[in-house]
Amino acid sequence: MTMEREEYAVVLDYLPYGYPLEGKRMPIAQAIGATGLTLLQLVPRRGEALELKEKVYIGNGKRDKIYYILGKLTGDKLTETAKQQLNDYVKEVIKEQEARFVEFFNKSEAINTRLHQLELLPGLGKKHTQEILAQRKEKLFESFDEIKSRIPTLPHPEKTVEKRIIDELTGDERHKLFVS
Repeated sequence: MTMEREEYAVVLDYLPYGYPLEGKRMPIAQAIGATGLTLLQLVPRRGEALELKEKVYIGNGKRDKIYYILGKLTGDKLTETAKQQLNDYVKEVIKEQEARFVEFFNKSEAINTRLHQLELLPGLGKKHTQEILAQRKEKLFESFDEIKSRIPTLPHPEKTVEKRIIDELTGDERHKLFVS
């Protein structure tokens, strides 16, 4: 997976006085990159207030609201508001980009002789993996609903993907499937 620069980020939380325990008192926004789903800390321009769920430009060139990107944000530093916004945002992304995630079910492959990418999804073991591989050999999946109907033992593939994305963002998963 190539690391592409984020052009836009969505604000998960805005702390006008910075982190309460750090004493720096500079405004900070906790955000997620719109394409690579990278957690970021952004410093807004002086006098700019940011709204939750606001999409801000963070690419190269003139940024109207963001002064600079402070760096990546670790999952343990997320505020409670940011965690809630993150869950909502991930659900939205999965709904909007369903084809991208269904394609994962169609194209995922073995990581090594003992582990398949599908097995990294929460709740999917060898049995589900074998079933998915057998079904996709017959015909590729076109939607989450189709995955559900063709593999009735698989509960909610979109929730499985959602949980995996949250785990990748907030935990320290070795293999990244969806997050850059």
